[in-house]
Amino acid sequence: MATGSNRGPNIPHQPAVNIERPQDFKIEFHPHSSCEPLYQRFEEFGVTPETQAPPVDETPWRPFRSRGDFEFSEIALDAALNKGQVDRLLSLIAHIAQGDTQFIKHDIVVPYKKEQWVFEVHVRPLWDWALDLLDNPLLAPHFVWDAQRVYKHNGTDFECFFNEPWTGDRWWDIQSHLPPKLDSAAPFCFILYADKTKLSSHGTMKGYPVMAHCANLPVDIRNGEGIGGGRVVSWLPIIDEEASKQGKPGYINFKHIVWHEAFIKLFINLDKYSKTGYSYMCYDKKLRWLFPVILILSADYEEQCMMSLIRGAQCKCPCPVCLVPREELSDLTKTHAIRSAKDTQAALNVYRQSKSQGEALLKALGLRVVANVLWIVEHSDPHDAMSVDRLHTVHGGMGGYHVLGELKAILDDVGVEEFPRWRDLNHFTTVIHVAFTDGNKKRDLVMQAFYAALPVLTRRASPEGFRILRVICSYLQLDSLIGLDVHTEQTLAMLDAEFLVFDAALKDYVECAMTSTVEDLKTDWNFPKTHLWTHARRDITWKGAARNYSTRPNEKLHGPLKTAYALRSNGKDVAKQILRVDHHKCASLLLRGRVDALDEHCCLQALGDDIDDSGDDISHIAFNGHVKLGSPQSCYTIQDIETRLGVHDRTFQGFRKKFSDFINTSLPSYGYQLTRWVTIPADFLIHEHRYLKVNYENTVDWRQSTDHLRCNPSFHGQPRFDCALIQLTAERIIFVRLILMFKCDIPDIGAFQFALVQPYTAGIVGSTRRIDQDLRLIRVKSVPRVDSIIIPLKSFIRGALLFPDPEHHDEYLVVEHVDSDMFLRMKSWAH
Repeated sequence: MATGSNRGPNIPHQPAVNIERPQDFKIEFHPHSSCEPLYQRFEEFGVTPETQAPPVDETPWRPFRSRGDFEFSEIALDAALNKGQVDRLLSLIAHIAQGDTQFIKHDIVVPYKKEQWVFEVHVRPLWDWALDLLDNPLLAPHFVWDAQRVYKHNGTDFECFFNEPWTGDRWWDIQSHLPPKLDSAAPFCFILYADKTKLSSHGTMKGYPVMAHCANLPVDIRNGEGIGGGRVVSWLPIIDEEASKQGKPGYINFKHIVWHEAFIKLFINLDKYSKTGYSYMCYDKKLRWLFPVILILSADYEEQCMMSLIRGAQCKCPCPVCLVPREELSDLTKTHAIRSAKDTQAALNVYRQSKSQGEALLKALGLRVVANVLWIVEHSDPHDAMSVDRLHTVHGGMGGYHVLGELKAILDDVGVEEFPRWRDLNHFTTVIHVAFTDGNKKRDLVMQAFYAALPVLTRRASPEGFRILRVICSYLQLDSLIGLDVHTEQTLAMLDAEFLVFDAALKDYVECAMTSTVEDLKTDWNFPKTHLWTHARRDITWKGAARNYSTRPNEKLHGPLKTAYALRSNGKDVAKQILRVDHHKCASLLLRGRVDALDEHCCLQALGDDIDDSGDDISHIAFNGHVKLGSPQSCYTIQDIETRLGVHDRTFQGFRKKFSDFINTSLPSYGYQLTRWVTIPADFLIHEHRYLKVNYENTVDWRQSTDHLRCNPSFHGQPRFDCALIQLTAERIIFVRLILMFKCDIPDIGAFQFALVQPYTAGIVGSTRRIDQDLRLIRVKSVPRVDSIIIPLKSFIRGALLFPDPEHHDEYLVVEHVDSDMFLRMKSWAH
């Protein structure tokens, strides 16, 4: 009997074929690992394999008598109680810390002008700290040893991507050069950061911490604040520069020698094991030979010059990574030879044989006459380890200082107080009269200033202003691209193309500025920060995403050091006192990790048989759904809402009829079957809410992200009605603005959560405006508020930030740079 009308009589019956969909991810491991390629489903990828649960300490707060005693000690430490109050607690904490690597003070002696100068340096040797991490059972399951090439299936084929350091080419290359005769040889990779910080509010007392992270741990752990996060490993000496010695080459070289002589104290045993390896039985019961490597140097430009021993911004080749001539720093279309330790050592050898020839060569290369201590650690070329830092190079430098400075020179002023509020976004009232050094605030100010300046700096009103907006437009695109936590071949191609756009926009601006009547416009952009970020693509393919080498996690660690100085030191022997407090806090973190592990273990036991056998993450104990309402208000009848709100807002006039029509005509399209016409009585109860939490899958890293939306007539004294991106139909996604969110029970059908929203679906006269094309703006227009619609909350995709265009009523610009997910979504929206 035929089962299909278009099947021919001579075609034999074909059995059903079970076509298995391709796996979502593929991981290729380095050949030295002897591991076969791994294919994983979406839910499996990135999950730490639980081959053996780490042992749980039933009394993890020991040597404290109870959990309460330990938690009180945490409070005492954070509150910085006086010496008498806290001494007993600290003696207990010191007992905890005995097995943890402590700081050692060294005196280093460096000659200068026939005198022997002595400086103190405090260090926690890097390899000793590494062994502490390796011995911690809570961290052991999370270490990654072998280089990986990671792919995600895009529907057609597997596409390679970069995120963690071990997905980068440098890790793969290092592992390829480890001794092949040693089974399971793998790199133990360090990330090092150094920077001076002001300890006192008036800036007279400074500190010089060095911080370390372990690149073998996942980014959420190593950039976090718990065990496995960044840790102070050294306190370098600061040399005051006397006026009589300022700028003198000999004294400058002397300061660099002191820095490197102090830094080398970190490398006790590290240099040896980087050559021979260190045999260690890892968590997976596999004996590995670990080779320490300085994989990443995270620092601002001043520290990069110190680490790489180049001569600074005014030398002939001011880049610590490549040999770009100073006069070509603003030309982003050219590439230049990459520096290497081998070439630097050759130049120093020339100097040792002939000072005149060597000095000329070193000067041409922009190098100092100092040997780099990083050379003693194998596979740790400082020029390869040097990495682009978004905080200082991009946000605090190119954007927040140079580009924003041009905008300030052109504008009399522009207000940004009307820029809509958004969680974790800094807000300002003006662009001109703002002065701060915080790169995070500068990042937000540049973005807000761009949108606020659009109606002022038009092509006709301000030729130079319009051109700087084109520069900022491309700058924002580059910043968003560089900041992606996962990079694919497609996003890297976008990055390459955008640098060419930025180069053209900058040259166009400079040409205009040269003939402009506006004073103090910059016409020479040949400075390092114009060039440094061009190495972002190389860094990403070599060392993974930009957050791997961000200075942000380290800058955050300056705060506790400043607090320790202010509240726990007497201003004398500062380094010793601060580092003692830091050590106590690290010991407290160690205990906290054990206590949290016990809590998680007890929670799992309490759940017992309620845990799904599939082994899903237990994070559903807390809210882990798609949407969740909060900030509940009083219940009102639908007639009350129509009467009370309809007086001042026509949107609510006829609200009962609108809701009734939606239930009976639109609700079935969302999958709800109705067997009869539902009548909404006047006393139908509605429970209003003014907060909505929206969880969604981030398009960048495929992990869960969260938006927090407000629908509140008085949120901190100001009305706030946020916008969102919703799935209107199976084929259509639109922007909307919240008007009302509520829960209700529909008799015989069930409980529902709805929102009354204003859609941004109106057509724009003239379709696309020229300014939108020139500055790549995404414009939407709202329908009249009285034409609002009701939608189920489950149709929300995520929140959205829309900036009102003051020149065009009811038109809004999508702020795509508010986060990386919105940035990528708008790329597909635009096409």
